[in-house]
Amino acid sequence: MTHLPHPLVSAHRLAARLEAGERFHLLDVRWALGQPSMHEAYLHAHLPGACWVEFEDALSDAVSDDGAGGRHPMPSLDRFQDAMRAAGVRNDVPVVVYDAANGLAAARCWWLLRYFGKLDVQVLDGGLAAWKQAGGALEGGDPTPTQRGDFIATPRHLTLVDADGAEELAARHLLVDARPADRFAGQNETIDPVAGHIPGAVNIPALSNIGADGCFLTSDDLATRFTARGIPRHERVGVYCGSGVQAAHLALALEVSGVFDDPAVYIGSWSDWISDPERPVERD
Repeated sequence: MTHLPHPLVSAHRLAARLEAGERFHLLDVRWALGQPSMHEAYLHAHLPGACWVEFEDALSDAVSDDGAGGRHPMPSLDRFQDAMRAAGVRNDVPVVVYDAANGLAAARCWWLLRYFGKLDVQVLDGGLAAWKQAGGALEGGDPTPTQRGDFIATPRHLTLVDADGAEELAARHLLVDARPADRFAGQNETIDPVAGHIPGAVNIPALSNIGADGCFLTSDDLATRFTARGIPRHERVGVYCGSGVQAAHLALALEVSGVFDDPAVYIGSWSDWISDPERPVERD
């Protein structure tokens, strides 16, 4: 059995390992929904040697005219592999991925790398904010790799489901909606054109699993939270959100907790679900 690294690495731990001469390939995936690209912020300051990954280009496929696939469709193997190679990702060098703070974009990249076979990947807990707080060094400019990476993407190392799979999970097992509680309830929906959730789903907001500092709660705290919601009792668990970003974050939190390995991610999520008007909608 392949030994997987802990999915998170603290800023202090990463700094110490880099200082000791360990090799890591750092990926900066800062992103915020509805906001301009953060590439300029990356050029201003990033972890030394970190390479830029443009979220919309690398971690999502093009949006379809009819909305099928959601707001951030699953990237094709070729699209993702090419983006990771352009960012210098190699098969033989571990990856650490980070974003500004809360881990949403980093978790999406972490999950996709794992899904496509890059198993030695970690998320910098607390992102750039935690790195700065720890006194970590920063640099400006663009250290674009002089050589493309050789990462070979092979799919299905993690579980991916479509709308039918999500519906089955909600009906027969457990499907968790990772959006904020008000959006799950069908209230204050400002992103998607239809409010509500998949019938039978339960709600565990992804961002409730991190503290005010943007770092994840401890493994024990997360395990207590997830156990209280009955997750360990289920043979199969799925996660979804609005467009597969908070779902990946919840999948990461579940792995950190040790309570449930490899929850099925419905990456098209709510924005894909509502692309078919025949699919049922539930509101609280």
